[in-house]
Amino acid sequence: MPDHLLANIDETLDAYCNSRSLPRFRARQIREWLFKKRAADWQAMTNLPKTLRSELADELQIWSTKIVRHNKSVDGTEKLLLGLADGGQVECVLLRDRVRRTICVSTQVGCGMGCVFCASGLDGVDRNLTSGEIVEQMLRLQLLLDDDERLSHIVVMGVGEPLANLDALLPALEQAHRPEGLDISARRITISTVGLPKAIDRLASMNSHYRLAISLHAPNDEIRDRLVPVNRRIGMAAILQAADNYFNSSGRRLTFEYVLLADINDEPKHAGQLAKMLAGREALLNVIPYNPVSGLPFRTPTAERQQQFRAILEASGVRVRFRHRKGDDIDAACGQLRRSQATQQS
Repeated sequence: MPDHLLANIDETLDAYCNSRSLPRFRARQIREWLFKKRAADWQAMTNLPKTLRSELADELQIWSTKIVRHNKSVDGTEKLLLGLADGGQVECVLLRDRVRRTICVSTQVGCGMGCVFCASGLDGVDRNLTSGEIVEQMLRLQLLLDDDERLSHIVVMGVGEPLANLDALLPALEQAHRPEGLDISARRITISTVGLPKAIDRLASMNSHYRLAISLHAPNDEIRDRLVPVNRRIGMAAILQAADNYFNSSGRRLTFEYVLLADINDEPKHAGQLAKMLAGREALLNVIPYNPVSGLPFRTPTAERQQQFRAILEASGVRVRFRHRKGDDIDAACGQLRRSQATQQS
């Protein structure tokens, strides 16, 4: 089987060109076709000699995945379910919002964090994705764009816990960030995490300038221990301390995520506790009304309860944004499409 080009594109292209005494500009041309000109295969790279294109097709594999399903929503959201070479599956999403074109990528097959309301972790984690498999999601989603569209933002909020796979994630994000890659500013790349303090501290020590989004989902440890089991070994105080350290290091405003669950974490007292917790922090609170998952008992709060929750936060000076759910009609929430496909096949 040909080598997967995206697994380590720089070294692979350099080694290939050196072994065949090709000029170095050939490697630059190939990168440009993949990241800038959105080539879907070797034959599309028309400024390469035909013989070279044929040789590349035999020896270097651009895509290691296959598109199992491609769903399109009426709101412009598109979701891909990708089949991996070892039989696993992973999801990634393109979101259209006015001029923004945001992609959401996954970092693991499944998730080991065990959040009780999330489809991603219902079956645990199988393995980490490689850097190449993460980059491949980005490029496959970019191919869905029209000629007049351009990727503007990346959120690492798909299936899996990104900070549990930093060794593969960071090289992939470097390909997204660098000028000869997707050329997306670090301030437009967001890494989402349930909060792993040691990994957050590692990011801070590397002078990372990516944005960090921490999924709280609760105003206190008692509720969070039930919703996010890994919290029992960590505690919210340690997470908030690591978040503060990251802000001091990067200068990037923090984002906190809060999935609003009816009759669990949506009461007025919960809003008050959350406001007290975030007081004095340079942060944005993203509140996400729950997106129901088949087979799970959780419900979306009423519009009245959502409005009440928001009013309390805003009155306390919290900068809050209620996120509009997108792609409901295509199972766009993390893990839903993969799970629905598995259910159909069982």
